[in-house]
Formats: sequence, C-alpha cells, structure tokens
Amino acid sequence: MKKLPLYIILILISAVMLYPLLWLVGASFKTNSEIFSSVWFMPDSFSFEAYRNGWQTVTPFTMGHYFLNTFKIIVPKMIFAVLSSVTVAYGFARFDFPLKKFFFALLIGSMLMPQIVTILPAYSMWQNFAGFNFLDTYIPLTVPALFACEGMFVFILVQFFKGVPKEFDEAAKIDGCGTVKTLIFVLAPCIRPAIISISVFTFLWTMNDFLTPLIFIQSVEKYPLSLALRLSVDSTGQGYEQNKIIAMSVIGLIPSITVFALAQKKFVNGITAGGLSG
Repeated sequence: MKKLPLYIILILISAVMLYPLLWLVGASFKTNSEIFSSVWFMPDSFSFEAYRNGWQTVTPFTMGHYFLNTFKIIVPKMIFAVLSSVTVAYGFARFDFPLKKFFFALLIGSMLMPQIVTILPAYSMWQNFAGFNFLDTYIPLTVPALFACEGMFVFILVQFFKGVPKEFDEAAKIDGCGTVKTLIFVLAPCIRPAIISISVFTFLWTMNDFLTPLIFIQSVEKYPLSLALRLSVDSTGQGYEQNKIIAMSVIGLIPSITVFALAQKKFVNGITAGGLSG
C-alpha cells in the first residue's frame, strides 16, 4: 500500500505518453472532418476507407511494394552493421596495435558528427565512384554499414567484449581455435544481447530514415516506406487527406513495434549491460 501512490502516478504518466499513439490509431478510422473535431481517440463509427485508399497510394505501386523496398535496405544493412561492428570492436577490445587509443578516440568522435555534415561528401562520392554512378540504387544506403560507420555500435560491443574474461580466449586457443573461430564460436554467443541491440537499432533507424533515401533515391519505384508515406499527401492540390496519411503511418509502425516487442528483453539487457560493463 505504501507504493500505491507511486503506481498511480506512473499509470497516469503512462496514459499521457500513450494517448497520442491511441489517438493515432483511432484517427485512422475517422473521416477527415471528424479527426480534429474532438480530442477523444475513439471514432463515432469505424471506417476502413482510409486504409484502402492509402494502401493504393497515388502511384502505380501499392504500399506493399514500398514495404518490400524498405526490407531490401534493412536486411543487408543489418547484416553488414553486425559483421563490421563486431569485427572492429573485437580488434579494439582484444588486440594491441600502434595508435590504438588515437583511432578509438576518432571513432568515438565520429559519434558527435551530425549526419547532415556527411551527406554532401557522400553524394559526391557515390555520384562518381570508380567511374560509376551509384545514385538511385540501394548501394549508398547499405554498403557504408560494411565499414562500421556507427561508432555507438562499436562502443557498445567493446564494453561487452571487455566484460568477457580473457581466459575464454586462452581456453579456445588451447583447443585449437584461431582468432576467427574464437570470435564466432566463443565470444559472439557471449555478446548476443549487444548484437541484438545493434540489430534493433539498425532496423528502427532505417525504417525511420527519411533524409538519406531522399538524397540518394530518385525513382519513385525504388522509394522505401518513409518516402512512400509522403506520397499519401494528395497530389491533386486539394489538400491533405489526413486520415489516409495516419492510416499508412499506423501500418508503417507495425514492423518496428513487432521487432522491438520480440527483442525487448535482449535489447534492454544489451543497452544496460553495455553501459555498465568496462
């Protein structure tokens, strides 16, 4: 009973924070005229018209096509980010080499650099990379992940590697494991929460990324979901169909919520342990 006031406060705060999401879902079933007539999230009558109209979009392609485009970016980017970040973090955590602290400081410093600063140099590079123009392809959106471009991922993984006793490496070496086998079969299972965390981060950030695809992708056919949502705006100039935009936003939230719900335990453990280790 002593904690009852605290629980009541937490419930009220949670209700305030969750209400915009409830309103978003409820507004997707409302008509345009009803959306701003009341702050109550429940519609007078449920209508799926906004979902039907929004799914078709104003282009020859459906939202399903743009979902597929999004996963064409997410899947290789997640794989590349995990492989490169784990490899680089393993090198920083387990090996000594000249200027190690200097390079690690540069890596951490890259976390402070805004993404907008690198957009123009990246655009110029991919426009004429080795004599090829890679603009309007998914290469500029996925290939950079091969080079551990997210310093935060490497930092989290380094803390996890430091939390694994070096005796594991020595035992694996006695059993005949080389450097690569030790990483794959001994250390990688120990840092599974961190790997899941960076995978979830990559998934969520890529799903929500609007600026980078806008810069590099020019064909409507190749748009990811974030850009396709912009197409929900009425192109006839008669105004915005708010219920259609909201309905497609709700559908766009489903993959992110699903991934986070499935990986929630490992994700939270990965973040908290990464902050406390080392």
